[in-house]
Amino acid sequence: MKKENLIEQLNAAKALSSQVDIDKVIELIKQIETGGLTEELASNISSKLESILDNNSDDLVDLDSAEFELNYDNRIELSRVDVDIREIIQHVEAVLEEFTIVDDDEVSSSEFTPSED
Repeated sequence: MKKENLIEQLNAAKALSSQVDIDKVIELIKQIETGGLTEELASNISSKLESILDNNSDDLVDLDSAEFELNYDNRIELSRVDVDIREIIQHVEAVLEEFTIVDDDEVSSSEFTPSED
């Protein structure tokens, strides 16, 4: 349900009921943040990702794929190494799950819906 739809329904219910202070409910709904990440949340996610990737950095590189070259002055240089993208994505998804909120629209339709009597 969209915020605007809920406000409209509460305004309509306000005319019928004196049980609840609908004006207070409407004001609380208007304060709900919609859209985008806050700067603080983005910073928290970034810090968590940095920490978890740093702590697991040994598992993120495919050491068997490393290729070395002998340089002209007899120095050995790493010329190529692959990164385990699946491992990185698993860590990113785990962090994002910590910050995920289930949207009301995603809740199953088996949830109770009031009758229109």
